[in-house]
Amino acid sequence: MTGPAAGTAPDTPALFLGVDGGGTKTAFCLADAAGTVRARCTGPGTSPADAAGDDGSYGVLPVLAAGVARVCTEAGVDPSALAYAFFGLPAHGESRALTAAQEALPGRLLGHDRYGVGNDMVCAWAGSLGLGPGINVISGTGSLAYGERAGASVRVGGWGELFGDEGSAHWIAVRGLNAFTRMSDGRLAPGPLAGVLRRRLGLGADLDLVGRVLYGGLGRDGVAALSRCVTEAADLGDATARAILDAAGRELALLAATARERLGFAAGEPVPVSYSGGVFGAARAAAAFRTELARLNPDFDVRPPRYEPVVGAVLYAAALAGTPLGEAARAALPSPTGTS
Repeated sequence: MTGPAAGTAPDTPALFLGVDGGGTKTAFCLADAAGTVRARCTGPGTSPADAAGDDGSYGVLPVLAAGVARVCTEAGVDPSALAYAFFGLPAHGESRALTAAQEALPGRLLGHDRYGVGNDMVCAWAGSLGLGPGINVISGTGSLAYGERAGASVRVGGWGELFGDEGSAHWIAVRGLNAFTRMSDGRLAPGPLAGVLRRRLGLGADLDLVGRVLYGGLGRDGVAALSRCVTEAADLGDATARAILDAAGRELALLAATARERLGFAAGEPVPVSYSGGVFGAARAAAAFRTELARLNPDFDVRPPRYEPVVGAVLYAAALAGTPLGEAARAALPSPTGTS
């Protein structure tokens, strides 16, 4: 993770901007040093898969510009008044040209160099563990683990849906679709999954699946959304769907276990682990994740996320500025709902 060094902030109350990018949406949050959220909003995704802009913005500059302008307008401040900002953007660090372009964008929007840019996985870690040492496992459309300890950081997974992202929604959906094809042509005993997918995709004939998925413009996110069909089928008793979710949980646990080893946690040392992403909303996958973690190492301490990723970006911005938020300010920040 890189970014320009901090400059001198204007003589105004310290305001910190957090930006959490993603494939489907981008979240913006502006908070002050007391932990009061002054403004927040969401906008379209900032995936580098979008067409590159002629100005080197990779097509995301309008999204970032609109979000920054909106929160600053709602808070009644100019971007130049922000003490510091952190932009967590998808695919940062995965391509030299892309990373260089991403790191140049905030300066064009803010008019100063008081910002940092990193991968959006940092937002999830910072929010889930409140900047504390430990590991956050992300499983949404894709999957990866990111952790920090004693000044070291590590990333495990996140190689993309073509040859990675094990345990992610896309990974689950692809295995569900494979099971459907096997059920349809007799290689696998039929179960509730077949009916769930027929209804969800509106199939007149089973072979219509090919046109709907491969030629129907579903895209990566659309395929990943079909993971909900696997969850529904598992709840209806489908043994294959249940096995897929169990395998997803084990894959996600392996990400955390590998990150633990690479971060150098000693035997007997507690390893805080948190999580983010929609797959953890599937009770069976989440249970399998916890069970496998316990089997792999008794030192794992699984915790619900303390904050959502965009709030983690705010915390990270304040820390990069050299003025980390204290406990009173942290207590004032909003916590996510529905965590377990």
